[in-house]
Amino acid sequence: MLKRFFPREGCDVKLLFAVIISVIFGIVMINSATASMGSTKYVLVQSLAFLIGLSVALIIAFMDYAILKQLRFLAMGAGLALLVLVLILGFGREDTGTQGWINLGFVNIQPAEIAKVCFLVSFSAHVSKLKEDINSIPNVLLLLLHLAVPVALILLQPDMGTAMVFVFMFIVMMFFAGISYKYILTAAGVGVAGALSAWFLFLKDYQKDRLLTFLNPESDPLGAGYHIIQSKIAVGSGQLFGTGYKNGVQTQMGYLPEKQTDFIFSVICEEMGFIGAIAVIILLFFIIFRIFINARRARDTFGEMLCTGAGAMLLFHTLENIGMCINLLPITGIPLPFFSYGGSNMITSMIAIGIVLSVSFHRRNNTFM
Repeated sequence: MLKRFFPREGCDVKLLFAVIISVIFGIVMINSATASMGSTKYVLVQSLAFLIGLSVALIIAFMDYAILKQLRFLAMGAGLALLVLVLILGFGREDTGTQGWINLGFVNIQPAEIAKVCFLVSFSAHVSKLKEDINSIPNVLLLLLHLAVPVALILLQPDMGTAMVFVFMFIVMMFFAGISYKYILTAAGVGVAGALSAWFLFLKDYQKDRLLTFLNPESDPLGAGYHIIQSKIAVGSGQLFGTGYKNGVQTQMGYLPEKQTDFIFSVICEEMGFIGAIAVIILLFFIIFRIFINARRARDTFGEMLCTGAGAMLLFHTLENIGMCINLLPITGIPLPFFSYGGSNMITSMIAIGIVLSVSFHRRNNTFM
């Protein structure tokens, strides 16, 4: 049946199947992570977000992605408007200090997640327009400005983790667009200066503690180091085959914080063991690999940039989340794509997949009929 709608030379069915399997795996693990809470809310919300995201993704897949290029200014304006709106109406949590959510009454949304897709569309269109002369100084400055505005608004929340996602997308997309190495070296210097500026001007004390404590979490075991210590215990206790579904001590006894969101990978490691962790890593990197394959096969620069940006976004999320769970990277609150609980991130990730599927499906001017 699927072959009728997704011809072999068209839509990337392997990518779609890998995403669906990952989401189902993630929902199953969220059910375990929240079992001790006595509520099915998290599973229901995640499932609903997936169904909404999948529906939107399939609609986008059948739509020629060239339409998105015509909507680039609308996408850019909508993304920036949402980031401004969250600074006015947004709320956060006392333990994080990030003002990153808007309450719509029946649901909370995280505008920065939606802004990622808006940036993906608008920046891809911008790069494709300037591709033939991308190394001219005026064009490079314009592209930097395109990045700087949303990043500045996100840092005002402040949300360093999400800002880093935008920067990583920018770097990868510019690299594949053929940016000169002289700009790469210059950007590295500016990046160091920007990191120092962010440290002194934007980061809150709790964020600095997170960045410093990951080097030696035992220095503050009941404070800033608590999260990573509990995560490491959970990861290590899983060993090869895990403690069993809903049998993880760290998970079920409530020692592991943010277990359904930031540390879902730690839950998987504890209950599914090394085997489960490897399965997650293989699934996610297969998805990312397929996305970059579609970038290479795209019919034009715009499609290539859309796939490249989507792949970069998911790659950064994957590396950062897994890295922080095993104490290789600082804790930034970045969710694991398709696995961590979060409706906004799920829908955003599915929309990105839908865009990639559209590039794949229309690389030879295929049509639905």
